[in-house]
Amino acid sequence: MDAATWGLITATFVACFVEMVEATTIVMAMGYTRSWRSALTGVAAALAVLAVVTSIAGYALGRWFPEAALQLVIGGLLLIFGLQWLRKAILRSSGRKAVHDEDAIYREEVEAAKSAGHSAGRLDMFSFMVSFKGVFLEGMEVVFIVITFGLNADNVPAASVGAAAAVVIVLGIAFAVRRPLSMIDENLLKYGVGLLLASFGTYWAVEGIGIFRASQESLEWPGHDVAIVGLLMVWFLLSRVFVSALRTPRTSTPALAGPFEENVR
Repeated sequence: MDAATWGLITATFVACFVEMVEATTIVMAMGYTRSWRSALTGVAAALAVLAVVTSIAGYALGRWFPEAALQLVIGGLLLIFGLQWLRKAILRSSGRKAVHDEDAIYREEVEAAKSAGHSAGRLDMFSFMVSFKGVFLEGMEVVFIVITFGLNADNVPAASVGAAAAVVIVLGIAFAVRRPLSMIDENLLKYGVGLLLASFGTYWAVEGIGIFRASQESLEWPGHDVAIVGLLMVWFLLSRVFVSALRTPRTSTPALAGPFEENVR
């Protein structure tokens, strides 16, 4: 495999790894507190729906959009997602937002599971629905990442390998430690994923602007794929500038500082 393929697998692996950690925390809380059978049934149902969504979305995007239009649409969406992740990472790094705590999330899910009433019958609907919702919502982001990265790189199998590897490794770690995966620095991973999504999104969105040319052919970056490394460095430097700016003591009056603090939480 060439460097581009390895880069694609690595990018999808890291992005999907983060989503799987969050989904696993929810399922573990339901399984240990209420019913493993119902929780795993919810997981299986969510995976079945995700498989259908992936097949339909992948086929529709790959067949109905010209290459440049596909790059513009998907690149724009990736850029939006990446900037959202970067915003949260910047706020956390600057101390303006609480860091993501898997142990706290696990405790909240356990308390919710204990306080919910038990369903009559063999299937615990609370465990089923919470597990289904958690896996489906986190899985939709995985599907989005696999489809967008795979289609734009014209290598969906490689993107799928990265996602599958993330699933297997997270489940293996969870089975081995039998507790929330709080030992994983998820905040750092999310920071990295935000940088990756913003960089790839910028790269593909600019290429896709070529759809507005008479030939409708994609634009080409100087250096081709190497430009992604440059974009990654640019986004990283910009994010550190914002982190430093937000850490600087504010000189505004309390009346103005209050609403700002409320907005960034």
